[in-house]
Amino acid sequence: MKDNGGVTLFTPVLIAGSLILLISFAIRSTFGLFQIPIAEEFLWARSEFSLAIAIQNLAWGIGTPIFSAFAEKYGDRKAITLGLLLYALGIFVSSTASSPESHQLLNILIGFGIAGSGFGPVLAVVGRASSDEKRSIALGLTTAAGSAGQVIGPPFAAILLSVMPWSSIFEIFAIITLLTIFLVPVLNTKSQKQILKKNENLSNTLKIAIKDPTYAMLFFGFFSCGFQLAFITAHFPAFITEASSPIIQGSFISLICNSVEGLGALSMALIGFFNIIGCILAGALGKGYTKKYLLSLIYTGRTVAAILFIILPITPLSIAIFSMVMGSLWLATVPLTSGLIGHIYGIKFMGTLYGIVFLSHQIGSFVGVWLGGVFYDMYGSYDIVWWVGIGVGAFSAIIHLPIKEKPITDREIIIA
Repeated sequence: MKDNGGVTLFTPVLIAGSLILLISFAIRSTFGLFQIPIAEEFLWARSEFSLAIAIQNLAWGIGTPIFSAFAEKYGDRKAITLGLLLYALGIFVSSTASSPESHQLLNILIGFGIAGSGFGPVLAVVGRASSDEKRSIALGLTTAAGSAGQVIGPPFAAILLSVMPWSSIFEIFAIITLLTIFLVPVLNTKSQKQILKKNENLSNTLKIAIKDPTYAMLFFGFFSCGFQLAFITAHFPAFITEASSPIIQGSFISLICNSVEGLGALSMALIGFFNIIGCILAGALGKGYTKKYLLSLIYTGRTVAAILFIILPITPLSIAIFSMVMGSLWLATVPLTSGLIGHIYGIKFMGTLYGIVFLSHQIGSFVGVWLGGVFYDMYGSYDIVWWVGIGVGAFSAIIHLPIKEKPITDREIIIA
């Protein structure tokens, strides 16, 4: 596929980057399925496992700007290889963890591993390898690959859980992650010096971004995205298991899966499948429409979907519909947010600047996962956390509206 200038869209860099994200996110999207098996084996409170996943998300957020800066200084391939090694090591050693504290500590390794093999470094590579004309759709396609991992991961993990213990599955995931390193040599892009403009360096770029109210709005607006996504990823399978067990039998959903555990995996797969569509569509729309308005619409859609889901009776059908709607809005924010950063501040330090904004996303992830476990242990339900997620989603829908969507070179930002 070529654009009008003859530039191929489906480059080896895009394909390899997409496969790395697919595998990385396929594994990450399964962790919610292990919440009940691990808690039951060791008799942990729900909050203990939730804290481990929350720590993983926070480490992912802290690690993303670090790995992105490392990639911009020492090379993309070195950063992504290191990330995959940490990811595999964290998963493998976690298979032997038998205490909440050790599981929580090891999830720091997993979080940093996801950071090194996730959106920050990989999207920056793809962004630099893409033409200006095709960058938005290329970022959408690469993000969609991560969504495809969410389609594959949970059903695959559910099948493995039916025949082997969770610890053996972790060992298999560690091996798969190590094998992913063979894709890294394909990520060969322009050298950093080739795209460096006169007087452009990371320090100056960071000063400009931090002084810019638009960058602050992107930072705070991304919080709710992380809150909502991480809460659902970590707790939705358990929520479904407890909320729908009396009503799944006899519904048409039972033709697809015959257990509430299967319904949990199905819901995550539906989110992942529709996420593919949503990411590609967001990337395509971002080429011709104002990105900030698209982002505001996405957050508004999530807010309305969550309100309707909570106030209406929860049935297998409502779970399926909610999963499809939320899936279509799931990571659609990523190509738009990363595309905005590249458009406003340039592509040279896009990885680091996106990584800092992504830290807000992962702080939201930490809070969403952790509060889910804490409030469940306190009140026996997730209702309060659902409503907190609705509130922060509405906040994000509003805060994106004043963003100035034009290159920073066309505006005056005074650096003290």
